[in-house]
Amino acid sequence: MFVRWQTPSDGDPRVLDVRRAEAALMEHYARLVRLVYVTLPRSPGRHRRVLAAHGLVQRALPHRGAAIPGRRRAGDTRNPDEYGALRTSVLRAAMAQDARPGPLPRRWGRWAGRPALPAVWGLRVFPQSGGAEELLLDRALAQAGWPVRAAVALLVLEKLSADDAAAALRDTGVAEPGEALLAAGRLIDGSGPHTSGTGGGTGAADAATGPRPASVADGSGTPVSALLAPEFDPCLLHARPTDLLRRRHRVRTAVTVALLAACVGATSLSLTGDSGVPAESGPRWTASKAADAALLRRTPAGVWADTARVDFTAWPARGARTGDRALLERALRAWSDPSWRGRRSQEAGAASTGTGRAPQLLFADDVDGRAVVVLHDDLTTMRYSEPLHGDGARELVSALTDGAGVTTAAAVVVSRTPASVRMLLAPWIAEAGTRDLLAPDTPARDVSLSGRGVTEPLPVPSADGDCRAWPVVQLRSSARIVEKHAFLLTDLGGLSPVHLTYMPPPEPGVRPRPPREATGPDALRGWARTACRLDGMRGQGVRAVNHWVFARQDLPEHAGRATWVCARADTWRGPGRVEYLFLGQGTGPARSAGVRENTAECSRFGQDVLADVDWRAPSGSSYLLAAGSRSVGRIEASGPLRAKADGRYLAVRAPKNTDAEVVGQLPRRAEVRAP
Repeated sequence: MFVRWQTPSDGDPRVLDVRRAEAALMEHYARLVRLVYVTLPRSPGRHRRVLAAHGLVQRALPHRGAAIPGRRRAGDTRNPDEYGALRTSVLRAAMAQDARPGPLPRRWGRWAGRPALPAVWGLRVFPQSGGAEELLLDRALAQAGWPVRAAVALLVLEKLSADDAAAALRDTGVAEPGEALLAAGRLIDGSGPHTSGTGGGTGAADAATGPRPASVADGSGTPVSALLAPEFDPCLLHARPTDLLRRRHRVRTAVTVALLAACVGATSLSLTGDSGVPAESGPRWTASKAADAALLRRTPAGVWADTARVDFTAWPARGARTGDRALLERALRAWSDPSWRGRRSQEAGAASTGTGRAPQLLFADDVDGRAVVVLHDDLTTMRYSEPLHGDGARELVSALTDGAGVTTAAAVVVSRTPASVRMLLAPWIAEAGTRDLLAPDTPARDVSLSGRGVTEPLPVPSADGDCRAWPVVQLRSSARIVEKHAFLLTDLGGLSPVHLTYMPPPEPGVRPRPPREATGPDALRGWARTACRLDGMRGQGVRAVNHWVFARQDLPEHAGRATWVCARADTWRGPGRVEYLFLGQGTGPARSAGVRENTAECSRFGQDVLADVDWRAPSGSSYLLAAGSRSVGRIEASGPLRAKADGRYLAVRAPKNTDAEVVGQLPRRAEVRAP
């Protein structure tokens, strides 16, 4: 059987042998499925994305009489490239799914009017969980548009040249393949500071080497090399059962509904008069188990020490009231019922009501005169509280905590006053203490814990702008999951505290490492000068803040050495906020050198940065100072002031508050602008 093959360069249809196309599909099936999986939207979750990728590839085989796009093999003017035609077909199908309004359909069972295959019942399948590299890459791809994801997949997975990738994107229907390839190139070259991870040790006080781009092929931990990892292989899968209790309840409900429907139908027939109109209409049967405490998921106590997924799903249910069904159902009702009357608040990006899936119980007990219940539903963590006595307000707080890990799922605030909080710590926390971030030489003070994992009242940073102290919590993980791992958390007014990390300048000739925990001497001294800037990040759903020293500059007039820092706040929603900070000679607080919202700058996917600031020398002279990351080869200032300098630094006399536009030149004629 044959189909028409339409070349993109002419209108002359040629013949494509479907049998050869089928052979090509079978030979390259895993390759095509991975290609589609990488480009599909992230919103439906890994289970449905896996099934979607397989389904779209299995439907790529052309039908008789169909015209499909394709290209000839190199040097062959007559015969088509079957694999290239199939690749174009599956990419078009993936692009069509990305263009659908809203999330992917709940059932991938509708494609050109046919039932969906493959279908999986009673199991959830997903590739194996990756590490920080894969998580960061997946988030970067999720934030990119479909053409950029497709361009990355073609360049990395298919190993196409830029020209061939542009041609493939054009065949797929991308209007501006050049722009997609440019954005993909920036993502592929990115190997700047990681946005998460742990590490130890200290770095040299020399920023001359900064984050260094790496090639795709070197296999040494570059961002896109993670595409070759098992996490992005939808043919190498793990399987887990679905919610067994919920499934059992659904089966029982279906049987009950069928029996009731049969009874109602029989009753209606017996009461129907000659006119065919029932004498009395029976009431509709409705049932909701959203507030049924029996359906709450509970994790056994020792799971956290014996699992590769150390996050909220590994928390056991703790507290003296985990068996109080009435309390639990009041909490479930508040979470599932939009009409619930109480004080409801949600942090940035969080849902205000339940998603329909039975949540997991983390905690239920009395804390500071209120009954507190903490629940988790895979994407959101919520805290319900009510007064033990009197007519105080009931309260429900929800926060997005999707993708939490060892550090970001280490604590939840269960009680708050203007001056202190109590935190419920994860079961893998072995030691807890508190320290003042503005006093780096003062050791941490031990914190007492209750038997259920709740801390004593902990001081919190002042919310009124008074930054005479910045209390943080210092935790140490159990050696059963990771050895010698201590980290810092700070309260910014949210349900989940914020993880603080530090990245010093790397040593010359040494490839930069991921951010390390901010517990070493250099990290503590660095944070002591920038901690007060955290106050501007309250209420933004911040997950973690990294302190990256991207440059150190000798000041004019032999006035010492300045440090340039990028403080990047990653949110639970994905977008990041960065503030560039200038730290002059001495130990004084940092000065802001500009802020950017919703940006990838200062992450491993945006390692080329530049900042400038006005500076006054001890002599009274004013200067414009600018510094860039390692890839910056030239800096130019324009506007009221015109100046240029080769290299990463610029220092030029300028009137105070000069409004100059500062641009840095990068390799391949790219450029970066100061905020």
